[in-house]
Amino acid sequence: MITIEECVQMSGLTQDEIDAICEHEHIPEVAAAAFADYMMHKEKGPDVLREMVRDDIRDSLARGDKQHAASLMVTLRKMLALHPE
Repeated sequence: MITIEECVQMSGLTQDEIDAICEHEHIPEVAAAAFADYMMHKEKGPDVLREMVRDDIRDSLARGDKQHAASLMVTLRKMLALHPE
């Protein structure tokens, strides 16, 4: 049986990036990992994933959760550095 950690690793994204997709799409972690893997192989897919994280940052700021927004900002910066495509 494959573990959730292996699913995350196969997606090519970090756990924080997968968590942001879970938050944005309201889906379980394994589904977010599969979705991320799919999107990372699509033209403009990485752009879509980055926009999801940006949406989560905006939502966090709108509800006054600056700490979560800052955490998501770190995730976005790492995502941009690791996946500049």
